Amino acid sequence: MQSIAQPWLVLQLTHSGFLVGLVLAVQNLPILVAGPFGGLVADRYPKRRILQVTQAAFMVPALFLFAVTMTGRVQYWMVMLSALAWGAIQVVDVPTRQAFSIEMVGRDDLMNAIALNSAAWNGAAVVGPTVAGLLIAVIGVPLCFLVNGLSYIAVIVALTLMRNLPSLVSDPDRQPLFQRMREGARYLQRDPLVGGMLFVVAVFSLFAMNRLTLIPLFADGVLKAGAAGFGFLMAALGLGALTGGLSLALIPHSASGRRQFWIGLLWAASLFAFSFSRSMPTSLALLFAAGVCQMWFLAIANTRIQMATPDRLRGRVMAFYAQAMMGVGPLGATQAGVLASIFGAPSAMWAGAAACGLMIFAVRIIHREVFTLEPDDYRDTDRKF
Repeated sequence: MQSIAQPWLVLQLTHSGFLVGLVLAVQNLPILVAGPFGGLVADRYPKRRILQVTQAAFMVPALFLFAVTMTGRVQYWMVMLSALAWGAIQVVDVPTRQAFSIEMVGRDDLMNAIALNSAAWNGAAVVGPTVAGLLIAVIGVPLCFLVNGLSYIAVIVALTLMRNLPSLVSDPDRQPLFQRMREGARYLQRDPLVGGMLFVVAVFSLFAMNRLTLIPLFADGVLKAGAAGFGFLMAALGLGALTGGLSLALIPHSASGRRQFWIGLLWAASLFAFSFSRSMPTSLALLFAAGVCQMWFLAIANTRIQMATPDRLRGRVMAFYAQAMMGVGPLGATQAGVLASIFGAPSAMWAGAAACGLMIFAVRIIHREVFTLEPDDYRDTDRKF
C-alpha cells in the first residue's frame, strides 16, 4: 500500500516524474552502499531480536508520513527523509530476515519456506496496490501510511510468540569489523556456487526486473491499452509470481542447479518474446510465464545460496544477496529508461532479455559448477574459507 501511496504523494507535491524516481532511488541507495554492514549485524546478534528492533523502527517513517500528510504539512524533503530512513533500516532488516528463515524451519524445509514467503509477498503485491488505489481515491493517502505503520505490530507480536528456536551459531564472531567483512567477501570469491549465483542474480536484476520502468511504456505506446492495460499486465506478472511460489513445492528436486539453468533461460525467452508481442492476450500470457519463472529462479537461487553458506557467514552472504537483488534495481531502472528513451521500450526489453540469456549460457560454459553443484555437496556447514 505504501509503495503506491508514497510515489503518488510525491507526484501530487512536485508534478515531476524525475523527483518520483529520485525518492525511489534514495530509498534503495543505503542497501547498495552499506549492505554488507547489515550482514555483520545479522551474524553478530540473535536474529529474532534484531527483527523485533527493525520492525519497530519501520513504524517510525510510516507514522511520520501519516502525521505530516494528515495535518497538511507534508513537503518533498520530508518524503525524501522518510524514504532514506526506511532504506537505512532495510540494510539490517533484509539480510537478517533472509538468514532467519533457516532457523525457523531447518534445512530440509528451507525451499518450501522461501517459496511460501515469496508467494505471500507477491499476493500482497497484487492486493495491496488495489486496496491503496481505492483508499487514495476515496479518502486520500494518509490512511495508507497509517495502516502500514500499524501493520508492523503484527510482525512484532509474531516474533515475540516464537519460542525454542535453534541457535545455529553457538559462538558469535567477535573479530574486528573490517576483518569480518573481509572474511565474507573472501568467501564469495572462493565459493564457486555462491559467488557465481550472486553474479547471476545481479545480472537478472539489472536487465530483467525493470517492470515498473518498461511495462507502463508497453501498455501506453505499444499495446495501446492505457492505464487499465498497465494494471492487467502488472497483474499477470504478479499472478505468475504467486503461482510460481505456490507450485514450487510440487516440483521434485526443485533446488537443482541444472533445472535452475533451464528456468533462467525460459525466463529470458519469455521476456524476449514479450518484447515482440503486439497482442494483449499474448502479452499477458508471456508475462504470466515470466512471473512464474522469475519466482522459481530466485527462490532456487536463495535456497542454494543459503544451503551452501556456513551458518556463521549466512548473514553477511545474504547482505550481498540483498545488494544483488535490491541494490542493483535502481541501476537497472536507469539503463532500461535510457535505452527506452533512445531506441524504444521493445528494444530495451529484448536487449535486456538477450543479455540475461547470453550471460546464463556463458556462466554455464565458463563456470559449470554454478549450475551443477547441488545442496548435497554442501553438507558441512562449518567449512573454512
